[in-house]
Amino acid sequence: MGEKEFIELINQHQGLIHKVCIMYENDPDVRNDLFQEIVFQLWKSYKTFRGEAKITTWMYRIALNTAISGFRKQSRNVKTEDLRELHYNISDHWADEGEEELQRLQAAIRQLSEIERAMIMMALEEVPYDEIAETIGITQNNVRVRMNRIREKLKKIMCP
Repeated sequence: MGEKEFIELINQHQGLIHKVCIMYENDPDVRNDLFQEIVFQLWKSYKTFRGEAKITTWMYRIALNTAISGFRKQSRNVKTEDLRELHYNISDHWADEGEEELQRLQAAIRQLSEIERAMIMMALEEVPYDEIAETIGITQNNVRVRMNRIREKLKKIMCP
């Protein structure tokens, strides 16, 4: 497996990496840094990929581990939130309602735990429960139970 194959793999699945970055970082500059770090970690691990799991399952695992470990390091620092992202101005007539709903959903998802974010992101990507279980390291039954709890938690966050 060479550099050319790796670049093709990244190009083919860069959406997966971007989605992980969006779920774990608000700031666009930090998201770009996280994207680069994930690609770097994938490259470091690429030569050891044995094909025992699907390539996307392997990529999710590396991307999520990188995002979560980076998130943990940053969470020791004081975090500030951009109020523009948290404030939903109803009088913005030019704002696209679909985009506004997406931003509300992303803000709600950011309030979940690291593992819950990973699971809901994969579920939104229609990753089968067996792959989610393999990626996270839990049973399929546990995935189902946790997904129900996550959905209820999101409903409470978005519709208090």
